[in-house]
Formats: sequence, C-alpha cells, structure tokens
Amino acid sequence: MAERLPANGPARHELPVIDDLGLLAARHGDRLLAEARERGLTRWVTYLEPLPDRLRDDGLPGLRSASMRARAAYGPKDSLRDALPPELTEPFLDAVDRLLRELNREANRVRT
Repeated sequence: MAERLPANGPARHELPVIDDLGLLAARHGDRLLAEARERGLTRWVTYLEPLPDRLRDDGLPGLRSASMRARAAYGPKDSLRDALPPELTEPFLDAVDRLLRELNREANRVRT
C-alpha cells in the first residue's frame, strides 16, 4: 500500500517537481475532458471533470487522491483507452504515473 503524505507536510509549491508534474497531468486531463465533451461521452465527462482542477490546485494528500482516481480510469474491464484515442489517453496516463512515483518518493523521504 502506498505511503500517505502527512497533511502538515510541505506545501505543494515547496516541491517544484511535484507541482510541475501535477500541472502537466492537469493539462493532459484538460485535453481528455475536451475530447470527451466533443464526443458526447457524458459518463467520462462526469468522471474526468473534477480531475484537472484537483491536479492543478490540491495539496499533497488531495493530489495523491486525484492521481489515484485518474489512474483508476485505466481499469482492465472499463478503460478510458476504450473511449478516447491513444494520443490523448497515453500522455495523461504517463503524466499521472510520473506524478504518483514522485509523490511516493516524497512520502518515503519524509518518512525516513
């Protein structure tokens, strides 16, 4: 299970790598959301709608939660990949995975 980041830890802007990765994931999320809206995929619009703002603005605990929710959109039975083109889904997935790895590194750094 992933380590939790303390709520009283550093502010997001104090960790520029994490902040930049969150902003990158948010930009990719904006593109996915726009394409889902254009295609009329209301289920995916509803799922994706809160994610870009959360990836852009949430503190570290909320950022982890938003990242995990974004990652869950790539499930084995029901995946964002089945609804939207790979040139949009894969960069988002890559950005979210990179963000989660960095969040895990920070959680481990704080813990030790």
